[in-house]
Amino acid sequence: MTDLKAQPVLPARIVATASWLPGEAVSTASLAALAMPDRLAADVETRTGIRTRHFASAQETFASQAAEAVRLCLQRAQLPASAIKRLIFVSSTGGDCNLPANGNAVLELLGIADTVDCFDLNNACVGFLTALDLAARCVATGLGPVAVVSSEMGSRHIDPSDPRPYVVFGDAAAAAMVAATPSGSGAAVLASAFGNRGELRDTVTMAHGGLTGQRETIRFSKSNQDISAIALAGLRVSAERALAAAGLGWGDIDWFVPHQPNGALLAAIVQEFGLDPAKVVPMVQDVGNVGSASIAVGLDWLLQRRPVTAGQCILLFGVGSGLSHGALVYRVG
Repeated sequence: MTDLKAQPVLPARIVATASWLPGEAVSTASLAALAMPDRLAADVETRTGIRTRHFASAQETFASQAAEAVRLCLQRAQLPASAIKRLIFVSSTGGDCNLPANGNAVLELLGIADTVDCFDLNNACVGFLTALDLAARCVATGLGPVAVVSSEMGSRHIDPSDPRPYVVFGDAAAAAMVAATPSGSGAAVLASAFGNRGELRDTVTMAHGGLTGQRETIRFSKSNQDISAIALAGLRVSAERALAAAGLGWGDIDWFVPHQPNGALLAAIVQEFGLDPAKVVPMVQDVGNVGSASIAVGLDWLLQRRPVTAGQCILLFGVGSGLSHGALVYRVG
């Protein structure tokens, strides 16, 4: 394993973020009535910690909602689309197609031609963090700005016949623009840490339709209790490795942005790591589990809704199927 303490600080700045919730809000009560008619809707809402989520319309695509998020991000960054030098499209469920890269469709919708490259990235729910780390490394070596956009449509991959995923997943997209750090700004990725436990890769799965001949749906193969224990263990490993590499402790972090798969696990994360709830922005109650877009939406809500100031440190950390886990420490410029 790479010596985390040898990591250089990456002089990269998150210039702007944005998030996009498609379609209409769908209540947990309405989904519970279909998938769990023998359960009280209020009980399902309490157990999941999710009140609503958004489901995209039939006309919307992974690429279209990604483009909406990038447009808003560019607007906030006061940059034209032509300023982008690389676009990384992130999705945990494959996007609209396997070939070509979904990023191509996003670039077309943004009106960019022959000026930028793009590619797709999938690292389950940790994908946005992986792409953010990669974007920072691109910028630190002279290629930027880099647009990172995570787009998820969980509604396309769930079914009421399988209630557990059906009542938690939703649709969303979120983007971040990463650029070089101006002199004296101080913005930087202080450290990151990623890992994977392939022996646990069957915990949460979505089979390839070409192999099964059936519609691709998200499946849970372990109990909620087992998944929570596995998730918390992965979060601890990656977070503590990233903090150690940055020379920081939990108490040095000003804001926390964890992956939020459901309200119960978010509460467990806060308790397990002794986090001050005031330093965490809850969003799962309004958007549900949005896969790789969860941390991306959480980061956007933090920067838009809380008094984040220069010099403060943000810990972004998550876990996903694979079992993938990752963490990144960002210092605000």
